Amino acid sequence: MAEEDSKASEKAVPEPELAPYLLESARSSRSKCRTCKRKIEEGKLRLGILIEGPFGTGYLWHHLTCAARRRIEDVEAAYTQKAFEDGLAVPPLSTLQALEEKATQARANRKEPPYAERASSGRSKCKHCGEAIAKDAWRIVLAREVTFGSQVRAAPINVHTGCVQAELRSEDCQTEVEGFEEQIRQHSDLEASALDEALAEIGDLDG
Repeated sequence: MAEEDSKASEKAVPEPELAPYLLESARSSRSKCRTCKRKIEEGKLRLGILIEGPFGTGYLWHHLTCAARRRIEDVEAAYTQKAFEDGLAVPPLSTLQALEEKATQARANRKEPPYAERASSGRSKCKHCGEAIAKDAWRIVLAREVTFGSQVRAAPINVHTGCVQAELRSEDCQTEVEGFEEQIRQHSDLEASALDEALAEIGDLDG
């Protein structure tokens, strides 16, 4: 009887409570970053953020640098709580905060499609026809619907001026034909004469 009571007592011992954050080196390459959606390679620093879901409690993993760019408050909390083992080589918090500041500035400076620009190299390709866009040629940036996991977003794509009309009429294009000229003039950092040249290459959208 005493042995049965002992076994029952052992079964009743609750599992240790998980900490709100866990910063560690990835133990394998099986986990995926919830920010960038890419695999977290074994040995790379990852930040686990505790959640309670329908199937229990567990961590959602992020590359530490991805978390810094998008979730700096969680990174700061993890450092404050020292959510990592002694001896783990982690970057200074100030380095991660600098990443966040840089990412915030980049988002603030990001142009909204549609806009026109000169291709700075010949490496980019037109997302409509697949051909390279020559250096210094006009490159038109439009918005296209793309899927990331379960999320649908409008992502910028590069298009030849000669492919703009066809792309605007494609099913997944998020840039409207109506009001196109007004929008591209508003969003492009160009002199009016230069933009007139780009629009002339695009041609009449009402045709």
